[in-house]
Amino acid sequence: MTDGSYGGVRETLSTLFEAAHRTAHPSVCLPPHLPPVPKGGRIIVIGAGKGSAAMAVAAEAHYIAMGEESKISGLISTRHGFGLPTGIIKILEAGHPVPDANSIVGAERAIALAKSAGPDDLVLCLLSGGASAIWAAPVEGVSFEAKQALTKQLLKSGAPISEMNCVRKHLSEVKGGKLAAAVYPARLLTLAISDVPGDNPDEIGSGPTVADRSTLADARAVLEKWKITPAPEIAKALADPRNETLKAGDPKLANSAYKIVAAPRASIEAAAAVAREHGYRVVSLGDDLEGEARDVARVHAEMALEAKRKGEKIAIMSGGELTVTVRGDGSGGPNQEYALGLALALNGTPGIAGLAGDTDGIDGGGGNAGDPAGAMVFPDTLKRAEASNLNAAKFLENNDSTAFFRSLGDLILCGPTQTNVNDFRVILVDP
Repeated sequence: MTDGSYGGVRETLSTLFEAAHRTAHPSVCLPPHLPPVPKGGRIIVIGAGKGSAAMAVAAEAHYIAMGEESKISGLISTRHGFGLPTGIIKILEAGHPVPDANSIVGAERAIALAKSAGPDDLVLCLLSGGASAIWAAPVEGVSFEAKQALTKQLLKSGAPISEMNCVRKHLSEVKGGKLAAAVYPARLLTLAISDVPGDNPDEIGSGPTVADRSTLADARAVLEKWKITPAPEIAKALADPRNETLKAGDPKLANSAYKIVAAPRASIEAAAAVAREHGYRVVSLGDDLEGEARDVARVHAEMALEAKRKGEKIAIMSGGELTVTVRGDGSGGPNQEYALGLALALNGTPGIAGLAGDTDGIDGGGGNAGDPAGAMVFPDTLKRAEASNLNAAKFLENNDSTAFFRSLGDLILCGPTQTNVNDFRVILVDP
């Protein structure tokens, strides 16, 4: 059931979301940073992430236009359902958010390609969010099944992505600078689309080509903090100094360069420009928010309600990556849970609407390419729910935001956007 009385604001919210993710599309952000083919050598393209297929397409088009297509080759790993047709660079689809067998195949083939680079070659790593799961090459002594089970535990715990990746790095043969070590002494350039708060290179895709600030001790502390008892082989690996990641100053990083080509801040700024054109004063809460989705929603709702009381026409925007501590057996992701929490906190207040969506086009759920990107909230959301015998509070308690918003026709269903600069949230207040 879809209500048409908020068609104008629905369109505005959709336009803001599209502005946020289109700004970060590889066809827009990647070409200006692509390097020339080295004299006498070739470019070996490797990479992983939700935006990596579109990055490969953009890179191919660039070098074909330069007449250099015979000098490039490589393999990109992306999420199932995110693949795109290419003519030169091969595409492999793998599991996300939980790695699968293809995650191992892709990582191992990337390492092999990295090691194949000669002194006149350049390895070009195209990296975007999602690479942590999409590339999975467990360290010696750790089975794929154990690492997969640990990933599921971390996802359900409510741990922020930075802490999840801290653990993943120390159980991987590719993360934490180890891919750069495989390239050395050949030259390496990483072009990355950031999806992490703060845009720290060692956190984007778990930093496969840069020095890592975290340690084995930090990884063990994460598991202790979230009360996760790992399999014995995991515990043993996290106590083995041979599994420590590369640190700043390591000579194997000497020939490695890194550049971020798109980041969440630019996407929020693009959406903010559109909001101003619609007459809203923009209040940006930053691009690096973390926390429990429903709790953050309550805080943002109070800000919106205060603006309404003051008669302000504002757009409250934020990015980052929220989390959900799963206690129920429903379906949904942090953006949909935020939206449901927001609807409850606003309680039908007139003049306030909102949207929360993942810029990659998929928000949690079953990990399928057809999952929702997020959801929208309108002043009549709870009223329409009650008319359909939907108890919003019970749906939230059961972590079942997808079913709730599907019944109302308020899910964002756009499919893979071919980029990933994390969550985008906006609340429009119009007195």
